[in-house]
This record gives sequence, C-alpha cells and structure tokens, in this order.
Amino acid sequence: MKLKERLAHERLILDGGFGSMLTAAGLPTGTPTEQWNIQNPGAVEAVSFAYFQAGSQIVCANTFGANPLKYDACTLENIVRSALCSAQNARRRAGFDAQTHYVALDVGPLGRLLSPFGDLAFEDAVNAFSAVVRLGVRYGADLVFIETMNDCLETKAAVLAAKENCNLPVFAANVYDERGRLMTGASVEAMVAMLEGLRVDALGMNCSLGPKQMLALLPEFLRVSSTPIIVKPNAGIPEILGEETVYTVSGEEFAAALYEAAEEGAGLLGGCCGTTPDFIQKTVLALRSVPYTPPSPKAVTCVSSYTNALTIGNAPVLIGERINPTGKPKLKEALRTGNVGYILREGVAEAECGVHALDINAGLPDIDEPAMLVHLVQELQAVCALPLQLDSTNPKALDAAMRAYSGKPLVNSVNGKQAVMDAVFPLIQKYGGVVVALAIDEDGIPDSARGRADIIQKIVREAAKYGIHRKDILADPLTLTVSADPENAARTLEAVRIIRNELSICTTLGVSNISFGLPARDQINAAFFTMALERGLGAAIMN
Repeated sequence: MKLKERLAHERLILDGGFGSMLTAAGLPTGTPTEQWNIQNPGAVEAVSFAYFQAGSQIVCANTFGANPLKYDACTLENIVRSALCSAQNARRRAGFDAQTHYVALDVGPLGRLLSPFGDLAFEDAVNAFSAVVRLGVRYGADLVFIETMNDCLETKAAVLAAKENCNLPVFAANVYDERGRLMTGASVEAMVAMLEGLRVDALGMNCSLGPKQMLALLPEFLRVSSTPIIVKPNAGIPEILGEETVYTVSGEEFAAALYEAAEEGAGLLGGCCGTTPDFIQKTVLALRSVPYTPPSPKAVTCVSSYTNALTIGNAPVLIGERINPTGKPKLKEALRTGNVGYILREGVAEAECGVHALDINAGLPDIDEPAMLVHLVQELQAVCALPLQLDSTNPKALDAAMRAYSGKPLVNSVNGKQAVMDAVFPLIQKYGGVVVALAIDEDGIPDSARGRADIIQKIVREAAKYGIHRKDILADPLTLTVSADPENAARTLEAVRIIRNELSICTTLGVSNISFGLPARDQINAAFFTMALERGLGAAIMN
C-alpha cells in the first residue's frame, strides 16, 4: 500500500536517534555523522537495521547534515547515495520491502539563518535543499522527511524544494520550545496553517523536548491540524554531566508517554536524540492495543504571519488599507522612488492602531510590481508580525510575493472570470493561502444579492478542482456606493448573509466604498459596517 494511503487510517512508527547511536559505535568526537556514510557505511547500515528490527516502519537515511553549503557536489552525492544504500540494504536484511517499510531522505536545517534574521537569501536556501532532494530521488528515497527546523521561512524553503523536485510524500517536523514556539517565534497554529497550505503529508514536532513536554503541546496540534501529527521527542531534556550529554528518560518512561500521545491522536511516533532501538521496541509493544483515529478536518479560515495565526469568522477582522496607492499621492511617490521607509512607517502605524492584517499593493504601471511587492513583503515582515494581504491583479507579482511570504497569506484576489481563476488558483494550490473571491465575472457585477452569491458558488466549484477547500476562500460580494444607487447597501448586506449562512463561506468587504461622494463618511461607514457584522461579515478592509 502507498504511504499516503496508509497515513489516512494507520498509525506509523518512526525511528529514533541516529547520531547518538553512531557515537556509541565509535564515531569520533567532532566528526559530522553524515561523513560515516562514506567512511564507515557498515556502522550506518547497522543502525538502520536495528531500527527496522525494533519495529520502525519509517527509517531516516543518515542525510540530516548533508547539504551543498557544507559539501561540494561530488562529495554530497556520495554521502546521499551511500546513506540511502545503507538504509535500503538494512531494510532488505530485516526482511522488508518498500511496500511496507520506507526509507526517508532526512533533510535538516542548513546551518545558516535566512534573511531577515541572517544573511542567507530565500532562493539560495531553496536551491540548496533542491540539490539534496534531487539526489534523494535519484537514489531511491520513499519520502522526504524535513525535520528539526526552527524557522518558519527555512521550513517553507525546504518544503518548496521537495514539492518542486519530486512527487514523494513530504513530512515536516519543527523544533518547539516549552511555550510552543520556534526559535524565530512561530506558534503551533501558525506553522500548521502554513504547512497545510503547502500540502505536506504529515507535520509535527521533533527534538529539543522530552516526551512529557511534547505531550503538553500535542493538544494544540490536535485542535488545529487536519493532517497526521508527528511526535518525535528526545529521551528527555538533555543534561550536561562533566563533558557528557545525558538523557534521563528511560525506555519504559518514553514508551508510556508515547502511549498517551497515541491515545490522544498522534499519527507518527518515534524518537530523537538519546533514543535507541530499545526505545522504539518498547514503544511498539506499548502501542499494539491503541486504535488510531486520524485528525478530523478543521473547517477554519486561517492565515498566518511568520509568528502568529489569524482566524477569520469568529471576531471581526480589520484589514488596514493604507499601503494601497489608489488615491494616495504620497504612497505613489514612495513606490516610484523606492522610499520603503515611508511605507514601513505606514504599516507600523496601522498595526499600532489595532488592525489584524495589512493589505499591501504595489500596483503602479511605471514600476516593477513583482520586484516591489516581494521587497515590501520581506521588509514588512522584518518589522511587523501581522499577516499580510497580498493585493495585485498581476499573477506574476502574486506568484513572486506568495513564494517569498513567510506564512500563509491572504491573497487579493480572484473573481468569476475563467481566465483569472486559471491564473490564480494554481498559485493558491502551490503556496497555500486564503484567497479573496470577488462577486464579478465576464458579465459584470450582478444586480441581485443572489446573483453575487451564485458567482461565489461558481468560484468555489472551480477552486475545488485544485483541491482548494471553501475554508480557504474569503468572499467579497462587493460594496458599491449608495450615491450611485441607494439600493446598493441592501444588496451587499443580503449577499453577505446568503454567502455566510447558506454557503458557509467567510466574507469580507471594502467597507468605505459605500460612502464615496457623500458627506459624513465616517458615520456612514460605521453604520454600514455594523449592519454587515450583524449579517455575518468576517473581515473588512477599512481605514
């Protein structure tokens, strides 16, 4: 049976610590573990064999530290080839094949921080990971296991590299502290939002924590994840005794904790630093009687920044609109002259006013919009932790900005025109995001609320062809000014009600459009906003 099919209904057992096993076998202090793939392949094969014998159904090849920032192309290829060969030989020796037991290409962090926290460019990271993934495919890996990642953006770079260079299942596990945060700040909910948007096949946590600490974080994964959850703890929190690193959790204690994790709903269980085949064997025995219930689908409309998640549909969400050049001469000038400081100050000011997300638009005809939108994404994410709404009618600009974005963005927008859906939906499918759907198509904006809802329904049907769920669609039935037609407000409000209550899709509006050309705009906007909230409005772009 294919691995992806098994994940849907079966709990799987991972391996345990690798480096500590090689150290026990005589790996010299200071020698990178992956170098033994070439220098002592027999020892590497023995570790893999021991894990298969102990009951691991997925064993990682010894490639965790192998990447082109450390090794030249020839050496890197030899390291990856030898590692996969050793693991595959071990599988055969244990009497298994690739239909029941799997060898993973193990992808670890590159050892350098990505910009803006470090000096490594995002695309350089993608290229580095891509080189490793291509070698993994060439030498027969069954899946790509990205693990021990402590930065949201580096995790995304690794996942994109895997997705763009193979069709294998992709797992991603991150390093969390006891507060449930990565080193660069991402929460569990933010990481789940991004990784599910990128369509990984399993996600979760490994390393850094012992089993009890991971048990404390597991309920948050179960609350927000629709994807099988990885729990791969250390044998406790490491302690330094003299010059030796010691892990104090026994195999029995470890297995008892993973039994609890299995009962709660974890789908892939194994060990990390300090664990051995004995830990895995005890875990396998402990879990024999525990049934597995896969995570339930979570129909939540959620976006994220590099640190925080934002759910739409519970409380009103305000999207700031200052970084949009329409009607803003100073912003237009800043975009033309590259005065990013002015734009950042506008974004920070909006955040200080209490908005929940920032709309950013660089759509001027006389600038390089894709380059500018990417630049704004990177600079804003360096100074502001709010999720961003990437606002453009240019598919190339959206592609570039979504790729560079650290998290799961709002994307503004798609509409019912077939050509627009054909351009935008592949981007949502690839990068993840919540897309704003405008109630307009080739025939324009319908005069009735029901007609606008029908266009949204058409967009939802088309999105489903790309595997995009309605939870990742934020419908905008469009606000037209009442100065042109007094009935516009009533039509829009009724469309909000139908879309939210009958189609179960979250809604957004450009609220201030209602009052164009009228006096007392603030009062009109406030009244319209209040009535829209009463009908189920989830988010609003407004000053």
